Amino acid sequence: MKDLKYFWLMFFILIISATTGCSYKSEDLQKEQEKNVALPKFDIKEANSLNISRIFGLGYPGNDDALYLATNDGLKMYKQGKWTETTVNTHKFMGFQALENGFISSGHPQKGTGLKDPLGLVRSENKGETLEKLAFYGETNFAFMAADYSGEAIYVISEKPKEGLSAGVNYSKDRGKTWKKSEFKDFRADSMGMIAVQPNNGDIMAMATRTGIYYSNDNGNTMQLITDPLMVTALTFSGDSLLYSSVENEKILLKKMNPITKEQISLSIPYLDYDNPITYLSVNPKNQNQMAFTTYKNDLYESSDGGKTWNQLLDNGKKEKK
Repeated sequence: MKDLKYFWLMFFILIISATTGCSYKSEDLQKEQEKNVALPKFDIKEANSLNISRIFGLGYPGNDDALYLATNDGLKMYKQGKWTETTVNTHKFMGFQALENGFISSGHPQKGTGLKDPLGLVRSENKGETLEKLAFYGETNFAFMAADYSGEAIYVISEKPKEGLSAGVNYSKDRGKTWKKSEFKDFRADSMGMIAVQPNNGDIMAMATRTGIYYSNDNGNTMQLITDPLMVTALTFSGDSLLYSSVENEKILLKKMNPITKEQISLSIPYLDYDNPITYLSVNPKNQNQMAFTTYKNDLYESSDGGKTWNQLLDNGKKEKK
């Protein structure tokens, strides 16, 4: 059996290293990326088969009825038993966050689209056909970030100070126009992890760490540890509650918690191997009974009854055969 402690150390190193902004690496590659080549017309087509090697996020945009999956090969959308995908603009939408009118993301563009790499912060209201450049375009990538459902409040992690950003967690209340540093008072964890933002109140955020969940109602300026010191790999808000996945006694668990009263319940999930933790969670703000999660090995499960039953949509990144 693999050294499990080593596995979990590397898992969190992967998460933390992905959250940090990355600068552009090669001027020659930048010029090549900006060249336009003949690409198909943008359209949505049915995906007859899927073989996804990397997942960067998932969510339920309010202007569509589909579950969106951000992958190494663009957006994949699932609705009423069918998968669809875009014919072009197959960008690596890292840090993907579903919004009321579309989504916000960072990442790297498809070659030949003429877009600079990295994308910085971009927003789309039409399934990625066009991108509104919000901030740090061509400068920084944010693999993990978070936003409220309106997209007004945005949180990012910056590894180093740079123009407009301090090292650590930064937040904006005006769609990325101006930024402030989250002071993180009383934060005792030895590393930062995934951020979640309350859908209807951008001042409220939470962070998953190797030693529990930290919660804040003032943009991360003061933080409170609201769980036991356990390993939390993914979290998201479900209304005012937190939905999170923890690893306890070598088991992958899913729980729902009131961050104020600390009351919580456990949700049943399909059995997951210890080396296949939950990586992303999403709840549909328009229907909190609809939720989904992905795993380290690119499995995808969705529930339409609040987590009582689950339907596996992807197995190891592949569409299940019928």
